[in-house]
Amino acid sequence: MQIHPHQTTDVNVETFGPLPSPAGLCNEIPAAESIQDFVRSSRETIHQIIFGNDPRHLAIVGPCSIHDTEAGLEYAEKLAGLAEEVKDQIHIVMRVYFEKPRTTVGWKGLIMDPHLDGSCNLPEGLRTARRFLLSVLSTGLPTATEFLDPITPQFIADLISWAAIGARTTESQTHRQMASGLSMPIGFKNTTSGAIQPAVNAIKAASERQTFLGIDPEGHACSVTTKGNPNCHVILRGGSDGANYSAEHVAQTRAALEKASLLPAVLVDCSHANSSKKPERQPEVFNEIISQRLAGESAIIGTMLESNLKAGNQSFPRPLADLERGVSITDGCIDWETTADTIRRAADQLSKIS
Repeated sequence: MQIHPHQTTDVNVETFGPLPSPAGLCNEIPAAESIQDFVRSSRETIHQIIFGNDPRHLAIVGPCSIHDTEAGLEYAEKLAGLAEEVKDQIHIVMRVYFEKPRTTVGWKGLIMDPHLDGSCNLPEGLRTARRFLLSVLSTGLPTATEFLDPITPQFIADLISWAAIGARTTESQTHRQMASGLSMPIGFKNTTSGAIQPAVNAIKAASERQTFLGIDPEGHACSVTTKGNPNCHVILRGGSDGANYSAEHVAQTRAALEKASLLPAVLVDCSHANSSKKPERQPEVFNEIISQRLAGESAIIGTMLESNLKAGNQSFPRPLADLERGVSITDGCIDWETTADTIRRAADQLSKIS
């Protein structure tokens, strides 16, 4: 983009690229009425779990990020079978993460760079995301994602059953405002330092009426006013001081929520600092959380697992031909066999108190 000598705006912008409007994309890649009904039903189920009316354990399970949609769909089909098997004790929702926050730089996810080559074809990324979500929903699995860019929900939120606000954005006013208008239950993670209070504050803010800058379904800049989202809870993911999934940590989080006159609902992320960034430790964390539920901790509503077809992760960027199928290119995951064994064992334990 040519810079005028007296220009004071967009000096560091190279290009502006057009996007389809949210309404245009949703019409181009529509959700059938049966899918819409399923999304509404799955959100209601999660609402009932959060509010304690459904005693099942909520499990958000799946790859750290989706980079290979064919492998991702194979995983979804396996997970759908497992979900049916344990449905009386555990309600499984698949992680379908398309946006990845980076500490410095790196691959930002399938929406930003769907071809994994730095071309950053956002229109194609949004289309790929919608198509993949529809494929997952068609297996009978509800979907979960993290919303990072505040514009993204306009394009895909109608296909999401549960969403997270990440550790780096829980303190962001922009994301709290966005969450106040989202239509699905939302989990707010504690900060990367491990602080819980910002997540509690985020729930308070997201549950209130908010007005902020946004875009409408036609893609026009507008003022957005929300009613507030009553379906929010805390996610414990550990922090720089270590893990925070112990019974003491959960009790402290429950007390902080109750002090703020909020519902004491806590979901534990078994990855990140809670596993010391060692993916193979996730089942250990998962099992401890199930033990706390069995011991009577009613504040615990569920857990998150980062899981893929194969264990670990692989460095990226690298030539696409060198990528191993079913292995994460972001955070390390546990493999499918370990995932299924962990969840089946938990379902068996939970069945004894149901």
